[in-house]
Amino acid sequence: MEKQKKIYCGSGKKKSDTWLQVTVNPEKFADYVQEFNGNKFIKLNINIKSEPDKFNKDVEITIDTWKPDGAKAATQAAYSAPKPSFDDVDQLPF
Repeated sequence: MEKQKKIYCGSGKKKSDTWLQVTVNPEKFADYVQEFNGNKFIKLNINIKSEPDKFNKDVEITIDTWKPDGAKAATQAAYSAPKPSFDDVDQLPF
């Protein structure tokens, strides 16, 4: 099986055992939004690094692009859906 290229979309810091504080760039994952039963979602991998990087970040966020071989064609339509607009981030519910 071919190893997937990592698509970095954010980073952050581990504040405690149960709290990760992160920042994500929505433009990085706009092409990977999927739809299921009328709901849109994105699959992400959140990894805690063994050592902080040069910016003191110890949390790495990448897009989970893995698909079983038979599912690639079936989900291609989801990747070709129109990109969501992130122009007005003040309207986000969080």
